[in-house]
Amino acid sequence: MTRPDASTLPHGAPPPGRTAVVTGASSGIGAATARRLAAEGFRVVLTARRKERVADLAAELTAAGHQATAHPLDVTDRAAVESFAATLDHCAVLVNNAGGALGADPVATADPADWRQMYETNVLGTLHVTQCLLPALEASGDGTVVIVSSTAGHAAYEGGGGYVAAKHAEHVLAETLRLEIVGRPVRVVEVAPGMVRTDEFAKTRFRGDEEKAAKVYEGVAEPLTADDVADTIAWTVTRPSHVNIDLLVVRPRAQASNTKVHRVR
Repeated sequence: MTRPDASTLPHGAPPPGRTAVVTGASSGIGAATARRLAAEGFRVVLTARRKERVADLAAELTAAGHQATAHPLDVTDRAAVESFAATLDHCAVLVNNAGGALGADPVATADPADWRQMYETNVLGTLHVTQCLLPALEASGDGTVVIVSSTAGHAAYEGGGGYVAAKHAEHVLAETLRLEIVGRPVRVVEVAPGMVRTDEFAKTRFRGDEEKAAKVYEGVAEPLTADDVADTIAWTVTRPSHVNIDLLVVRPRAQASNTKVHRVR
C-alpha cells in the first residue's frame, strides 16, 4: 500500500484508509475512542467480547458516513487474537483499551481469582494484541500503539492491590516495548487516566452494586468522561509522526492524586 506524503495532508489528519483497531470498544472509553478516531478520518475496527454492542456501534458510525467494522474478540484468547490479526490487511493504530477492575479488597483477603482475571485482561490481553498486530503496525510505515493504563499504574492505593499491580505491569510493558523497538516506525504511547465516570467501570468493579459504584464519584462535580479520554487519545495519535507522547496522565481538576480528591459535601 502506497501511503500519501504526509506533507500534503492537513496537520494531524491521517492518510486516507488508515486503520485503527480499538479493543474494549463496546462501551465507555473504548466506544468513545472509536467514535473520535472515526471522526478524525480513520477506518476503525471495533473489538470487544460483546458482539451486539460493537456491531451496533459499527452500524452507527457507518450510517454517519465513517468507515467502521466490528469484530467480536476476547483479548485473553491468544488463538482468537491471532485469527483476528490475520484478517487485517492494514493497521496503523492500535488502542489497547480492554481491561478493568474487580473488587476493592485489601491484599490480605483479596480473591486470587480476581487478581488473575485482572492480570489476564489488562496485561496479557494487551500483550496478545500488541504482539499479533506489531508486524502490521510496522509494515504501515507509521504505526502507533496506545496503551490505556491508569493512574493506578503509577501509585498505589488501599483496596486496589490487584488492579494497581496489573496497571503497573501495563505501564512497564509500554515502557519496555518503547525501548525495544526504538528506531522502528512505531510509536508507543501510554495514556493514564485518573477518575473517569463511565456507565460500567465502577459498577463492574463492585459486581453490580450501584450504591458502592456511586460512592466512588460522590461529591465530585466533574470527574472525567469517556469523551475526555478519547479526546486525549486522539490527540496523541494525530501528532506529527516524529512526535511521541511517551506518557500522558490525565485527571479531573478535582483529583490531585489517587487518594486526594476534592469532594463537595
